[in-house]
Amino acid sequence: MVLKLYGSAIATCTQRVLAVANQLGVSVELVIVNLAAQENKAPEYMKKQPFGQVPYLDDDGFILFESRAISRYLSTVHASGNLIPKEAKENAIFEQAVSIEQSNFDPFTTVLARERFYYPLFRGANYKPDEVAAQEAQAKLEAKLDAYEVILSKHAYLGGDKLTLADLFHLPYGAMASSPRTPGAPYLNLEDPKRPNVARWWKEIVSLPAWKAVSAQAQTELAALKKA
Repeated sequence: MVLKLYGSAIATCTQRVLAVANQLGVSVELVIVNLAAQENKAPEYMKKQPFGQVPYLDDDGFILFESRAISRYLSTVHASGNLIPKEAKENAIFEQAVSIEQSNFDPFTTVLARERFYYPLFRGANYKPDEVAAQEAQAKLEAKLDAYEVILSKHAYLGGDKLTLADLFHLPYGAMASSPRTPGAPYLNLEDPKRPNVARWWKEIVSLPAWKAVSAQAQTELAALKKA
C-alpha cells in the first residue's frame, strides 16, 4: 500500500514530512486537505487527527500524526533508520539537536512565519501583522542563533558531522521566516555573514534537492488555491 500523507504542501508541518520523505527516498502520496475550507476540522478528519491539524500519515491503516513523529517513523520503518544516528553518543548529540530545534528555534520562527507570511496570505489584505510580536521573536531568536554558531563551528551539522533529521526539521519555518516578502520589509537573515557557520549550514540544507522539490510543490498548490 502507498503511504498516504493527509495535509497541505503549503503547511509547514506537512512540508517537514515531505522533505524528510524525499531525503529518505520514501514514496509518499500527498492527499491535499483544503485548509481554507477547514476540511481539517471536519468530523471525519478529526477521527484520525483529533487536534484538527495537518498532517497525518496513513500506513495501511496505521494512523500517526505530529510531523516529527511521522519523520522518525518513516526513517525507522521505511528507510532502515537513515538520518538517525545509531551509536549511543552520536544518537545523544542528535537528540540534543532535535531538542534545540523544538525549544530554541521553532517557537520563534513560528511567530515570524505566522505574522509576516501565513496570516497575511490566508486572512487577506486587511490583516495587519503584529510586527511588535515579530520583532520580539526575532530578537530572541538572534540570541539563540549565536549559540547555533558555536555548535556549528564544531560540527558540520547541528546533530554532528552528518546530516540528520534534526537539520531537516528546521527547514519549513526557517525558510518561511527568512524569505523577504516585499522590498525593505523586515525578515530573518539566516545567511548573515556575522554567523558564517550558521550561514554555511543554512545554505547547504536549503539547497537540498529534497527541499527544493517541496518548495516547488508548495508553489504549485498555492497557485491552484489562488485560481480557485
